[in-house]
This record gives sequence, structure tokens and C-alpha cells, in this order.
Amino acid sequence: MNKRIVLIIGHPDKESYNNALAEAYKKGVQTSGTEIQEIIIRDLEFNPNLQFGYRKRTELEPDLLNAQKKLKWADHLVWIYPVWWGSVPAIMKGFLDRVLLPGFAFNKRKNSLWWDKSFTGKTARIICTLDQPSWYYKWFYRSPSHNAMKKLTMNFIGVKKVQITTIGPIRLSKEEFRVKWLKKVEKLGLMNK
Repeated sequence: MNKRIVLIIGHPDKESYNNALAEAYKKGVQTSGTEIQEIIIRDLEFNPNLQFGYRKRTELEPDLLNAQKKLKWADHLVWIYPVWWGSVPAIMKGFLDRVLLPGFAFNKRKNSLWWDKSFTGKTARIICTLDQPSWYYKWFYRSPSHNAMKKLTMNFIGVKKVQITTIGPIRLSKEEFRVKWLKKVEKLGLMNK
């Protein structure tokens, strides 16, 4: 059975290499005949600031309501973004803050520190780019953005199986390096991984 895939693009620049990676992944998925929808965060109209935290509800803009529908619909979430300052771009962080809310992505239990996870049974793939070698990011910095996205975000809402593809260094990379990775990412899409 094919998965239903949602591709979430977190880079604010539509001419970025991340956008090319997203197109390659989408091409692979479409070749496989699998259903795919996209959430292109830079094209959404929303306030990225969770102004009142969880104390007071901020009404969701139509684009965020639509994004929530796509996230619920999908079996497999594919996140593509650059690692900036050991984290995700600000617009993507704002998207996460505004969309993965209590009552949607998880539910707090009354009189308890525990919560119920709303995204159980879903899987995820993170494809991110770095301006340093991936081994350096892993061993020297301990992969902070990977831990945040995999453990503190995806696992928190119930997505247990999360695979990570790290591509780097992009800065000063040669054309052959980039083309090689576009082919690898297209193959991931073709295999629905």
C-alpha cells in the first residue's frame, strides 16, 4: 500500500538548493504513483509568533488550518530545510509553534505532566542541508536540530519512526556533489521514504 505523503518545505527562498531537493523528492513520489501534497511555508500567510503561548488561543489563519488538514491526512511527513544556527529557519519554527498545538498534535492530560500523542502511526523523513560536513555536525555539535526535530517535535506528537538525511557541506560544494544528492533524494521519493 502506498503512503500519503506531505512535503513540508521550510526554506524561505524559492531559488534555494532546498527547493531543488524538494522538487527532486516530489518527482520521485509522482513517478511512484503515490499521493503527495505540499506545504510551502514561505508561501503561507500567517503570523509566526505564538503571541500568548498556550495561555490564550490565537485564531489560526486559513493557510494554517489548511496545513493542519494536510498534516492529518498524511501517513508520511517529509521535512526539507536548511540548518541555520543549529536549528530550523525562523519561519519554519514559527510554523511549528503555530500549527502543532494542543488539541491538534497532542492533548494534555488533566492533572498530569503526561500527554496523548495525536500523530501515532505516522512516519517522517527529515532532509536538511548544512554548511559543514555532516560528520562534523554530528560529532562536534551533537546534531542539535536533529534532536529537536526528531525527539522533541516528531516523537513528542507520536511520530516514532523518523529518518534523517543530512547533506553537507553545501557552501562551496561542486555541481557534481549537488546533482548526486538530487538523484539520491529523488530515489527516496520514488521509494516513498
